[in-house]
Amino acid sequence: MSQLNLTADQILAFAVEALEDVKGDKITVLNVTNHTDMMDYMVICTGTSKRHVNALGQNVFEHLKTQGLQPLGSEGRGMGSDWVLVDLHDVVVHVMTDEARAFYDLEKLWDIKPETI
Repeated sequence: MSQLNLTADQILAFAVEALEDVKGDKITVLNVTNHTDMMDYMVICTGTSKRHVNALGQNVFEHLKTQGLQPLGSEGRGMGSDWVLVDLHDVVVHVMTDEARAFYDLEKLWDIKPETI
């Protein structure tokens, strides 16, 4: 549980909704509950360009704030980065360009069967 008693599943639903609102592509959810205590879910999403990646990350950050959840932080927002990370307590969102996603291959790194939305 995190701020305002939002469950990890509720935070996940809000995050995915925020990504879908800005046309995020290849949204994938990894349930990492049995692999780490740091988070319950990892969301990985692809943006079509660095600008789109930034817009997706910004929308997640702002959307969750409107739900009363203050994100723990973010990396890469507003920097023209090919990877933006938003830490939402029990859910961590990674937004990447196709190239960055292929290079880092987080799904393979975590070796967890992903759930594509």
